[in-house]
Amino acid sequence: MDILTINGDTGRYPKSYYAATAHPFEAAPAPQGDISCDVCIIGGGFTGVSSALHLAKRGYKVVLLEANRIGWGASGRNGGQVNTGMRLDQPVLEAKYGRETAHRLWAVATQAVDLVKGLIAEHGIDCGFKPGVIHSSHRPGDALHLAELTDAMRDHYGVQSMELLDRDALHALLPTDFYCCGLLDRDAGHLHPLNYLFGLARTAQAQGAVLHENARVVSIEKGSPAIVKTDRATIRADHVVVGVNGYGGRLVGEDAPFVMPINAYVGTTRPLTYDEAARVLTEDYAVADSKFVINYFRLTQDRRLLFGGGESYGYRFPADLDGIVRRPMSRVFPHLRDVPFDYRWGGTLGITMSRMPHFRRHAGNILTAGGFSGQGVALATLAGQVIADAVAGQAERFDLMASLPAVPFPGGTAMRLPLLVLAMTWYALRDRLG
Repeated sequence: MDILTINGDTGRYPKSYYAATAHPFEAAPAPQGDISCDVCIIGGGFTGVSSALHLAKRGYKVVLLEANRIGWGASGRNGGQVNTGMRLDQPVLEAKYGRETAHRLWAVATQAVDLVKGLIAEHGIDCGFKPGVIHSSHRPGDALHLAELTDAMRDHYGVQSMELLDRDALHALLPTDFYCCGLLDRDAGHLHPLNYLFGLARTAQAQGAVLHENARVVSIEKGSPAIVKTDRATIRADHVVVGVNGYGGRLVGEDAPFVMPINAYVGTTRPLTYDEAARVLTEDYAVADSKFVINYFRLTQDRRLLFGGGESYGYRFPADLDGIVRRPMSRVFPHLRDVPFDYRWGGTLGITMSRMPHFRRHAGNILTAGGFSGQGVALATLAGQVIADAVAGQAERFDLMASLPAVPFPGGTAMRLPLLVLAMTWYALRDRLG
């Protein structure tokens, strides 16, 4: 199985809403011959491009290699939500890692959201950023949990931007009977992820970073310098940054047991009528719900419903993407049951057993980051800045993330997918039973 080619053509964007509406990014040539640089970056998503931008700002000679096109992977296919915090709630992190570490992790996650907003403002990136994400639940029993979480974030972390939503308050914003309670996070937000990434890439180029597309890496040789090879080029670099998330395969074998690729699916409807849209959301917020197989959605700038959801098992995308996404969408919004999708696509992201990002330093000068588990827009952007700091000798944040205990997926790389299928089947059944 080749994770880079199993679900799409090399060098060609998926037929997604994002690709259809992005401000075009001029293709970058594949590298050829012998190249020397300070830092070679592998991966043209949020982690890689942000690393290139922040390293180039520091004056490093940077070469970035993307196997397909910039933003071809999860960074250009996701739900576009810029969420606060880590994938786990702060009380859970306190229980796992202690209060002091949990507070440090909250500070890092807060910096991630602030960085996204700051880069958009500083560089005038046209990506339609809007504030506000609703975390909704279909389980009445979650009301107490959400109230306790809101109180804990206010009392222990000074967060004033989270508003508890009872049934009436939630339905005033999200008029569907599928959900019964929720929480509005005004510090979070949503954007067009591919336009955001293209804006970062153009800024990185303006700072002097050299980007190459259609440049699949075939090997990394440890050493000083490290040697990175594609089919047509050999790059010698003082440092190597690997930001490939779910598409890593065995490129860095030490990371493979800890970051697992899984697929997610998104559909975008035709433009809705004003009445149809008013029965989806009454404010321009994004939504992520409490189901284990999560639903996430928002209205686009041209009034389409962009809806992510559904599950499948195996690395290959299913043939019926329409049905995969339509089933959960129809349960949440029955009035849109027969509204056609103009776009539907799949994407591959990286998850970890702990749902915490996986940062590691290998052989001293090879740095990796991935496994953002659905929180990648903000956290992967920050990863690039954190990696740039570490290369420059300021490794406090990198070392914090790398110090988090990593648990390998059971069964190794051969058996982890069948075991995940069993787990996902169980959790999907629990979702259906409520």
